[in-house]
Amino acid sequence: MTLPAPKIEIGFDLTESPIGPFFRLDDPEAGLLDNLDYRLGGTIFYDVTDRARTVSSQRGRPNEFAGFPAGQVTVEFNNHDRAFDPLFVASPFYGNIVPRREIRLSVDDERVFTGWIEDWDLQYTPDGDSTVSAIAYDAFYIITNQSLSAFTPSVETVDERINTVLSRPGVGWSTDLRNLEVSTQNVGAYAIEEGTNALSYLQGLVTAEPGNIFVDKGGSIAFTNRQSYPTSQDLVQIGESGIPFDNLRVIYGAEDLYNEVTISRKDGGTAIASDIASQGAYGIRALNQTDLLVETDDQIAEIAVEYASRFSQPEYRIEAAEIDMQKLSAANRLAMLGLDLGDVVQSIFTPNNIPPAINKYLEIINIEHIVTADTHYITLGFKEITYAPLVLDDAVFGKLDVGTLSW
Repeated sequence: MTLPAPKIEIGFDLTESPIGPFFRLDDPEAGLLDNLDYRLGGTIFYDVTDRARTVSSQRGRPNEFAGFPAGQVTVEFNNHDRAFDPLFVASPFYGNIVPRREIRLSVDDERVFTGWIEDWDLQYTPDGDSTVSAIAYDAFYIITNQSLSAFTPSVETVDERINTVLSRPGVGWSTDLRNLEVSTQNVGAYAIEEGTNALSYLQGLVTAEPGNIFVDKGGSIAFTNRQSYPTSQDLVQIGESGIPFDNLRVIYGAEDLYNEVTISRKDGGTAIASDIASQGAYGIRALNQTDLLVETDDQIAEIAVEYASRFSQPEYRIEAAEIDMQKLSAANRLAMLGLDLGDVVQSIFTPNNIPPAINKYLEIINIEHIVTADTHYITLGFKEITYAPLVLDDAVFGKLDVGTLSW
């Protein structure tokens, strides 16, 4: 097996630099009119992979009830020639070692991270083995530093409200970087106060679905609704008869056990749902969510009942799988790199080869890449699919004991 090929690109404006592919007057090659290889100027993505030592990226959340934070990538570069020194005039990148340069990480030409550099951390040693670490974050880092002006929106679906917020003055997020599913829930016309944090509002907003909002690997702000469901077609398998893992972490306990659920609506009522049998077995474990932005009290009652049903028992959860990309076939590597947050995989494994096998359907909630010159590991974090709607004619989710007829 071969090592995957990472590619690191940074958006530099190298118009005045001889290394940039820009039009230059009187140059016998770069000065030719009507050529397709040399541009008039501006920002282009420059491949700096050959200068990189290590790469690590982290995207996702630890559990189902946490919001998705900003994803992060850190790239350590060789800096022996001071190319990444912002004060070194002779650097080919001079004037470009500044915050908010866009960075893209790809593996085997498949994008796995898109973000913006916030910090350049330089380290110098007496023997000249100098490095610089570029620390970058995805779109949520930008959104979390933006505030909303006061306004009162109309009644909208969750995806419509997300679009409204992303288009507000002070946010102005590109419409080309939005990937929103259609919501099933209306949210009310509640006033938004001056200075409300944009990301906090969006993360609170999706609890009204309930759904997920995160930044996908292409850099778009993505929303998935409550009825997003898997199909068995082209489902990636991890473990036996699928992609082999090097390490599998399983937890079994009450981390997400809730048998008394209290949900309240902003400026509205409160719904309480309890599982008495679960309380008798495990004691009362309470989940409280307040000020949901849903439009009606019926909506919070529906959410409370569903949560009390789904989370009233201890969970045997495959928490994470670590996969050595170097051990994979080209097809399996492509399948791994195609996965993103919110995708569903199937895990089949037989602990210590002692039957029976354990078969689980898992949603990806966390993705981590660790890349060095000689290794590339991906760690996937999961939540189990304990609920999925019935998908007619599907080989797996079309069965009544797997898919359910309603939310």
